[in-house]
Amino acid sequence: QVQVVESGGGLVEAGGSLRLSCAASASIQSINFMGWYRQAPGKQREFVAGLSSGGITTYSDSAKGRFTISRDNAKNTMYLELSRLKPEDTATYYCYAARGIVKYWGQGTQVTVSS
Repeated sequence: QVQVVESGGGLVEAGGSLRLSCAASASIQSINFMGWYRQAPGKQREFVAGLSSGGITTYSDSAKGRFTISRDNAKNTMYLELSRLKPEDTATYYCYAARGIVKYWGQGTQVTVSS
């Protein structure tokens, strides 16, 4: 089993930046895939970005060019750099780690972007 804990959310003005962190309880090199989803009030959870153990990144259309996913193997931590934030990016951001078909989710971190 893997536990993941998010941090780094907060309130930021439109156009600003934040860095979200996702700390894993196991070596992230043993995890097949890690990534981020987000859920805004009244909306379904949506994929934001993902990172495979081989270093391949994927992004949603809304994240491309503004968000960057990365990891630090030594710290067993994954990051999501958010830049040029928009009010529509306001959501709870959830980190997950996948081993095989099993996904382990964090509790989420709130990102609020003011206009």
